[in-house]
Amino acid sequence: MYDAMFEAKVNDLVESGQYREFVTLNRMRGEYPLARLAADNDTSPIVVWCSNDYLGMSQLESACLAAKQAIDAYGVGSGGSRNIGGSHKDYQELEKALAHLHGKEACLVFPTGYSSNDATIQCFLRMFPDMLVLSDEKNHASIINGVRSARSERKVFKHNDVDDLREKLSAEPFDRPKVVIFESIYSMDGDVAPIADIVALAKEQNAMVFLDEVHAVGMYGPNGAGIAADLGLAGEIDVIQGTMAKAFGVIGGYITGSSRLIDAIRSFASGFIFTTSLPPSVVAACLNNVRHVSQSSAERDTLRRKTLELRDALAKARIPVMTQSTTHILPVLVGDATKCKTAAKHLLERHRIYLQPINSPTVAVGTERFRVNVTPNHTSDHISKLATALAETFDRYDIPLLKA
Repeated sequence: MYDAMFEAKVNDLVESGQYREFVTLNRMRGEYPLARLAADNDTSPIVVWCSNDYLGMSQLESACLAAKQAIDAYGVGSGGSRNIGGSHKDYQELEKALAHLHGKEACLVFPTGYSSNDATIQCFLRMFPDMLVLSDEKNHASIINGVRSARSERKVFKHNDVDDLREKLSAEPFDRPKVVIFESIYSMDGDVAPIADIVALAKEQNAMVFLDEVHAVGMYGPNGAGIAADLGLAGEIDVIQGTMAKAFGVIGGYITGSSRLIDAIRSFASGFIFTTSLPPSVVAACLNNVRHVSQSSAERDTLRRKTLELRDALAKARIPVMTQSTTHILPVLVGDATKCKTAAKHLLERHRIYLQPINSPTVAVGTERFRVNVTPNHTSDHISKLATALAETFDRYDIPLLKA
């Protein structure tokens, strides 16, 4: 009976075009963004165009060396949670480096970016039973889950709509605990939040501010400290959350804030207390890459240049990049779930280009898309071939191009 129920649920996804399938990619060390498909007789590599390894830091030789040295010194596992033997040598230095990057007193590292959002939000909502949560409607699933897992009252404000947020905040007593949660860059649209206006409004209404900077840290702002730092507003934000899995090219999430706030999360967040810590090799690689990105602007400068080159190539090929995107994330509109999956399969098999179809419920029905992002490692030839391949694919499957 139960297996039949599971099968029916999965079949519903298949019929709606929402069923996800893995593409097994074997990345080629030192040759990113190239990879090979598992069990593929074609010896030519594929080009990856949708990785979160935004700066190619997963390939950094010094990071690989740091990870190897940590394995030689400590083995492959951490041995337990941070409270039970899992706080090995480089953790303190990593948290110190991340706190310094954001200009905060303290930092707490989690195994993933999802868990740093989920566990932190649950924790401090439970510490303030009367706290009202105001959450942007396009916030990441990790934020949504953290909010829903607590019993706090929540209000969802329209995406990047300061007027709607103002209306919802002003309806509440000034002294009621409140927190506004939003992202600086939204990963599916590539747009940027009106951070200055939201922060000013939150402070005016006596609300805390929780800012997710995962798609900005490492790539924007002084030393890669993010959009808030670029605007000179990091000091006004109570919690800045980030990740080591994107610009820093490894894995792990973190929060930064005041020492008292961080100590409270460390002491009460069950999602932190009862999970195994990151292995020494991972922490060593993270520390290496945080230091590198903080000290080097070369990768950020190249990313900006290549993004402009990609935008220009796609525009000339009449590929419909969604207009809200102003960052390195370029959402290319397909508008149909079945066509999105079919087009992705064609790009992979004919053009040796990997783009993951983004369908509902990740994005709204009718806005199915490819999420394209260049890296410093992509060449001009890669960019040209992507534009040509997308144009051929859109024409083949009757996906609308921009008008000439």
